[in-house]
Amino acid sequence: MNANDRTPADLLRSALAADPGRPLVTFYDDATGERVELSVATFANWVAKTANLLQGDLGAEPGDRLALLLPAHWQTAVWLLACASVGVVAEVGGDPADADLVVSGPDTLEEARTCSGERVALALRPLGGRFPQPPAGFADYAVEVPGQGDRFAPFVPVDADGEGLAVQGAEFSYAELVDQARQDAGKLGFGPGSRVLSGLGYDTWEGLSAGLYAPLAAGGSVVLCRNLDRLGADALAQRIESERVTHTV
Repeated sequence: MNANDRTPADLLRSALAADPGRPLVTFYDDATGERVELSVATFANWVAKTANLLQGDLGAEPGDRLALLLPAHWQTAVWLLACASVGVVAEVGGDPADADLVVSGPDTLEEARTCSGERVALALRPLGGRFPQPPAGFADYAVEVPGQGDRFAPFVPVDADGEGLAVQGAEFSYAELVDQARQDAGKLGFGPGSRVLSGLGYDTWEGLSAGLYAPLAAGGSVVLCRNLDRLGADALAQRIESERVTHTV
């Protein structure tokens, strides 16, 4: 990867330039049987559309704080990179009452309603499906995002030294996030082509790093598994083999 990359959005651009067709995020939900695989190009397209929604329709600006109330999921990974593309601070599990806007899954809608700013809801249904009945007071992500542009350019250049991520009491600038992800990748032995299976949640830095940032920084990919505890040992071994996993966390 490019040693000059200083933000997660930079890392994604480098991955796109290097090999757009390779897998980047493969997502499993072992409660529903869902499997979704996104190449670098497909993931980057979702990020661009989401960043356009965030900057354009939602009016988010660099430094705004977004309470991200979503589990480990491929769409959560998209939102994290979209925030980094705009310069918005992603507060994972943050307090919506103190945030400028909120992005919520179906299980945290009541909590999310305490946000006085823009509210977006994700149904987290297979294939990115919409809510059967849109929740009152929320924009349905699956309805709003398809019509967004496939290319994104920030109105204001993102400051790599500005705050970018808050999780479990820890705060990172974008540059610090990228540096820590590179360090984590080195400690865990990730490199170009590494295929990392993670069953960790996104509510800690360790989960975010292993399940997104460190593989991205290393030029690898992630097999992100939600509800992995429902998978038996034989089925897990089969997944590791079929997905050509090189590392598990």
